[in-house]
Amino acid sequence: MTGSTRPHVIIVGGGFGGLWATRALADSDVRITLIDRRNHHLFQPLLYQVATAGLSAPDIAAPLRHILRNQHNVEVRLGEVTGIDMKARTVSLADGDSESYDYLLLASGATHAYFGHDEWSADAPGLKTLDDALAIRRRLLLAFERAETCTDPIEREAWLSFAVVGGGPTGVELAGTLAEIARHTLKREFRNIDPSHAKVRLIEAGPRVLASFPESLSERARRQLHKLGVEVVTGTPVSAIDANGYTLGNTFVPARTVVWAAGVAASPLGALLGVPRDRAGRVPLEDDLSVPGHPDIFIAGDLASVQQGGKPVPGVAPAAKQMGAHVAQAIKARLAGKPAPAFRYRDFGNLATIGRMAAVVDLHGFKLSGLLAWWFWLAAHVFFLIGFRNRLIVLLNWAWSYWSYQRHARIILERDPASPSD
Repeated sequence: MTGSTRPHVIIVGGGFGGLWATRALADSDVRITLIDRRNHHLFQPLLYQVATAGLSAPDIAAPLRHILRNQHNVEVRLGEVTGIDMKARTVSLADGDSESYDYLLLASGATHAYFGHDEWSADAPGLKTLDDALAIRRRLLLAFERAETCTDPIEREAWLSFAVVGGGPTGVELAGTLAEIARHTLKREFRNIDPSHAKVRLIEAGPRVLASFPESLSERARRQLHKLGVEVVTGTPVSAIDANGYTLGNTFVPARTVVWAAGVAASPLGALLGVPRDRAGRVPLEDDLSVPGHPDIFIAGDLASVQQGGKPVPGVAPAAKQMGAHVAQAIKARLAGKPAPAFRYRDFGNLATIGRMAAVVDLHGFKLSGLLAWWFWLAAHVFFLIGFRNRLIVLLNWAWSYWSYQRHARIILERDPASPSD
């Protein structure tokens, strides 16, 4: 591809936004370079299932090269972007190389936000990548192992105390699934502890969980969590976290396992542009998703700050997909000498699963909860997985888990040097 006179489109990020843009340019006479720090596309909505041992990593991820193997105008490059020269139209990579572009799309996603307390990250890991999921899975499973061999009843109770901070969909899904593991999956597997005595607490600083859902569904979710054995705490923020537990208000709670699901910040890649950003690090964009003053640079996904109807477009997978596809259309329009269309987000509704046979669904006034909502949630997520093999595997694994309560991925890996301490 080197030396080609075709317009060069660089896409940074192989998530939903980047991959959907790449695919939408398949029939265009352009040269695409897709750059990502990781070699795979990740289906993030099911990442919590890897963290809770319900699925294996390959069930929800696929190599980018394999996905795009038949799209001949794409070159996939494993690398990290460290600089952007908007005047020279080049991006710099961590390996010292650089690439020039005619059009640039930044779709690098989001990272964790600890609201000014980044020191909490070592003791309360968040969930954004497969590495995060495997590290959390290790923490969760090791907690029961440590409790099994602990002779101090107070310390044992701390090992069997779990806290999930953040009452959004990820927090609700993690807490509900963790309660199921303790009460069903691990039943009769230990000799010195009863895993069902584990305490699972979901902490939300706001007045209710699933704040983006209607209040009625939020209340149903709270009741379903309670039925699963999760203690839901709302209206009180966590004020401190360390290796021994967390402080809720003014009360310290011993807990050796805390998982963070409370905050999201845009990828730091936005800072390389030198343009205004909002408090979350997102870049306010023009209607066509281009950076103001730079019609050759676009942003999609969690790094984009877009308002529609007076409300921000949410940082969810459907929005990232729509943004990616729209950027492809905008680039095509630019190449044809036409004005790029304005982006219009189509909100198809909200879904969140809580546990086995428990979920909530809001489709613009059409509300579901319980078993029917769970089946709807399952069908939607399996349908959108990349590749038939992944869909089939996930469906079979879930069918088995549904009837047996078993989680086949309960393997504790040896400590990775980059992993947090136990």
